[in-house]
Amino acid sequence: MREQTFTNARLVLLGEVLHGSVQVRDGRITAVEAGATAVPGALDCEGDLLLPGLVEVHTDNLERHLMPRPKVHFPAQPAVLAHDAEVAAAGITTVFDALGVGDAHDESFRARDQRELLDTLDRLEAAGALRAQHFLHVRCELPAHNTRSLFEPFMDHARLKLISLMDHTPGQRQWTDVEQARIYYTGKRGWSNARFEEEVRRAPERQALYARPHRDWFAAYARERGIALATHDDTLEDHVDEAAALGATMSEFPTTLAAARRAHGLGLVTVAGAPNVVRGGSHSGNVAALDLAREGVLDALSSDYVPASLLHAAWCLQRNGGFSLPEAVAVVSDGPARACGLHDRGQIAIGHRGDLVRVAEVNGQPWVREVYREGRRVA
Repeated sequence: MREQTFTNARLVLLGEVLHGSVQVRDGRITAVEAGATAVPGALDCEGDLLLPGLVEVHTDNLERHLMPRPKVHFPAQPAVLAHDAEVAAAGITTVFDALGVGDAHDESFRARDQRELLDTLDRLEAAGALRAQHFLHVRCELPAHNTRSLFEPFMDHARLKLISLMDHTPGQRQWTDVEQARIYYTGKRGWSNARFEEEVRRAPERQALYARPHRDWFAAYARERGIALATHDDTLEDHVDEAAALGATMSEFPTTLAAARRAHGLGLVTVAGAPNVVRGGSHSGNVAALDLAREGVLDALSSDYVPASLLHAAWCLQRNGGFSLPEAVAVVSDGPARACGLHDRGQIAIGHRGDLVRVAEVNGQPWVREVYREGRRVA
């Protein structure tokens, strides 16, 4: 029997902060009590905050490690280990590695077969080498011709817990402002303006050919297998209505306040970007996540492309969004966990996993001192 007790901590619970102690036995929380404890070997947290382990549902960070520069491929094992260490150090104990499938141009990371990566994740977990628990979030680019074939390695994989539906056709959703799309493709992809103009011309043809059948197939697949389904970059209320009709439980990164209000009203979990909160606005010119928070329609945050932003965004929600500390922490732990059907984590509560983050404050900002997964220190 493996046991760890944490004492003299400010426990961030749902609805309150309690000065107290937590006991974890065989990976599960068995006691949450007010006050200090005299249990031999208890870890004195010296008055630091003790948070539930953060739950990250959508991060592109693994893709960044696997392809650190355009067309530069890095070996899978060191990439996974570097990503894993980074998310754990940020206080993330459960991570949904977001991997895109489908590329109409057959040139990006998302045009690659990912069998080797999936095997690497499995081997590292079997060896006990992973700090966080890793699930898979497969992001399906609906207008691409190769999306279904690239999805095949993920079919019936035990880690697959979330599917999201994306459509990056310029002129709608994330790229409603075509000039923002131009900046992205000419900057990050290195396209010429002429090539971008050709993309704007051809993209609607691909969308008409592939998007609807792919959308219906992936939604049916998720329903049949009990996998959480999300839509991406909902902009119009009609987009949200379609998502609800498909059985989606999550609206990721709605680009307008109207779409977020609609999603929240229909019971979809509204997920916004933590970097958006930390920076004070969207890098794509879309709605500010803090505006969603102030409107009461923000249910969860994702670190997206900066793992450290998840915890820092919780502090920003307190400072600028009118959230209490328990409310802010729930947005990066309990909210994402429930959205994906993980009801055994996201809270410091009896019966939940002993996933815990010890946090101190430096200059008004959070500093991760220690991270525990099922009571075992991993960072």
